[in-house]
Amino acid sequence: MSNSRLIIISAAIAVCQWINATDNDYTKWVDPFIGTTNFGTTNPGARVPNGMMTVTPFNVMGSSDNVFDKDARWWSTPYEFHNKFFTGYAHVALSGVGCPDVGSLLTIATTGDLDPDYFNYGSHYDNETASPGYYTNRLTKYDILTEATSTSRTSAERYTFPGGKGNILINLGQGLTNESGATVRRVSDTEIEGSKLLGTFCYNPQKVFPIYFVMRVTKKPSSSGYWKMQPVMTGVEAEWTPDNGTYKIYREYGRELSGDDIGYWFTYDSLAPGEQVEVRMGVSFVSTANARENLDKEQMSLTFDDMRSAARDQWNADLGRIRVTGGTDDQKKVFYTALYHSLIHPNVLNDVNGQYPLMESFGEGQVEEGHDRYTVFSLWDTYRNLHQLMTLVYPERQTDMVRSMISMYDEWGWLPKWELFGRETFTMEGDPALPVIVDTWRKGLRNFDMDRAYEAMVKSATTPGAKNPMRPDIDPYLQYEYIPLGAYSGDNSGDNSVSHALEYYVADNALAWLARERGDVALADELTKRSLGYRHYYSKESGTLRPIEMDGKFLEPFNPRQGENFEPVPGFHEGSAWNYTFFAPHDVDGMIKLNGGRKAFTNKLQKVFDEGLYDPANEPDIAYPYLFSRVPGEEWRTQKTVRELLDKHFTTAPDGIPGNDDTGTMSAWAVFSMMGLYPDCPGEPYYTLTSPVFDRVEIDTDHGTITIEADRKSPDQLFIKSMSLGDRPLKKYRISHDDLIKGKNLKFTLSDKK
Repeated sequence: MSNSRLIIISAAIAVCQWINATDNDYTKWVDPFIGTTNFGTTNPGARVPNGMMTVTPFNVMGSSDNVFDKDARWWSTPYEFHNKFFTGYAHVALSGVGCPDVGSLLTIATTGDLDPDYFNYGSHYDNETASPGYYTNRLTKYDILTEATSTSRTSAERYTFPGGKGNILINLGQGLTNESGATVRRVSDTEIEGSKLLGTFCYNPQKVFPIYFVMRVTKKPSSSGYWKMQPVMTGVEAEWTPDNGTYKIYREYGRELSGDDIGYWFTYDSLAPGEQVEVRMGVSFVSTANARENLDKEQMSLTFDDMRSAARDQWNADLGRIRVTGGTDDQKKVFYTALYHSLIHPNVLNDVNGQYPLMESFGEGQVEEGHDRYTVFSLWDTYRNLHQLMTLVYPERQTDMVRSMISMYDEWGWLPKWELFGRETFTMEGDPALPVIVDTWRKGLRNFDMDRAYEAMVKSATTPGAKNPMRPDIDPYLQYEYIPLGAYSGDNSGDNSVSHALEYYVADNALAWLARERGDVALADELTKRSLGYRHYYSKESGTLRPIEMDGKFLEPFNPRQGENFEPVPGFHEGSAWNYTFFAPHDVDGMIKLNGGRKAFTNKLQKVFDEGLYDPANEPDIAYPYLFSRVPGEEWRTQKTVRELLDKHFTTAPDGIPGNDDTGTMSAWAVFSMMGLYPDCPGEPYYTLTSPVFDRVEIDTDHGTITIEADRKSPDQLFIKSMSLGDRPLKKYRISHDDLIKGKNLKFTLSDKK
């Protein structure tokens, strides 16, 4: 059995000892409701760090008087803060994403006569609270108290009934996934098993996969059975709507049932007032047998409260790897909630027996002893900062994440781009696994097969487009060092030629360093030359990067502000030219020169913030504030701008994240920025410094504890007067990872004068 897998009792004892020793509860600073509106798409569900399972309140669809349509309203999350109509607990959910998927296996408790109609049985709720590893509310329609907690691969729900007749339902037809189809089978009076089809993330019709489950109730029901929605056909062209479907309840049927809108029910004829019934569920992406083994081994004889306590202790252990002193209570809440969100994804994929579904392949893989297989690699987002946070603070997990990427290459021939439970969704652009792997290696984490990784990276960077699913527009890129409009738009998001090329430049820069280190000088030279191709896109007329037509001429007409409201724009994905123009983090000096020198560059960059052209929720420009520090004498602008952005866009309110959290990317930006350093270029082991929010930060790493101190007389003092690392004064505002871990103590003296 893997050393890293959760054995709850021993883990709980060890972590409790740790918490007692430190006498700190970091979970009290976490508010899971932050980011649950304003399209932050986080949710307050119960989970453990990087666990497979999340048990989440589902409130975005399904009220007979207030129907919410996830597609029309772009709900890619099971939960939205202002909605107060509960239609069940969803099991396994994504956090902070912009496309709907998973969020299925909906369970709910009701009272009175059995009614499996999704549009009837939901309830408004009150008394809602959440903390790491726990969620609760009261269903006002039924006066039922609901509670939820989880382990890494299982969930537990506790329902407190008012008395009388009660029901527990599992709905296998609804959820966030765009796929349909499920199977359920009765195992015993108190146990069922089955599977549900998931997939079509971002509406990709080919990426379908099953989730397997085993569900148990802790009290034998008076009766139980299946249901299936039966559409009433009024004509050949009739389609199902909530008004023309009826549900057939199966009371005596004893075999398994399959279909698109099916479910299972347990009914209790006579419950005492205050009587509790629990639902326990294990999931797996391999088999129902593995789901059962996950349930048996992770829950054993534990009570609901045992699991809730163990989940809280796990969160305390992870959050406590970074300790902050000073700052306001709100700043601590923003920081620790951001750290909490940064630890949701990627997720463990393997079961307790080590099995996991092979990437885009038949069969199962087996993790090596002492390691885990990870999934949910939203790499276009997370390659910019989240994996750097994992490398610094959670290196054992980051190592396994890189090992997982290399295993994916072994299994289907390519590194991941946006992988989801063993399927490649091809969402967004670039080749983001390359900078992650190189960045991890350059920071000293090397317990993975770099020879195999290098082979995979070279294949992705050099294979012609007709045979290259990761870079389908690589042919003109190799020929011209840029991608013209019309070369490729097969990802259904439009002709994002500039966005694609800019991401390739970052990947090729990272690989160039590795190629040179390995003595492959010719390839390194070619990759370095390629990585500077962003210069082809620079237009003096617009002062921005600009799409190039097939004939080599700039796009006409051209408005560099088009796309700032996410409207489609040629050349750029989810943003305007201004969101991308300064995105060449591997060649900032060259970019400064291209833009007319230091003064002109600084003025143009400042214009982005002064005129509202900066998007705090758009990945390509989130490092913009740190670019000021690459211009001598202008570093104060970084310190001022970063603090203003933190204060404005990261708050303790439900809309306290500026947009999609993107599987923790925006939160990781806040974590680094509040600590006073930011990883400014994926694939390069450097940080740009800024003034920390807190007086003292302690970071536990595998090289010992790093401290970051700020000497100031008042909270308003945010400009850096002097800096030192270890015993050495610092003059530059960029330090290497090696210098940080060797220097151990980073100290700032702050002033109110820039």
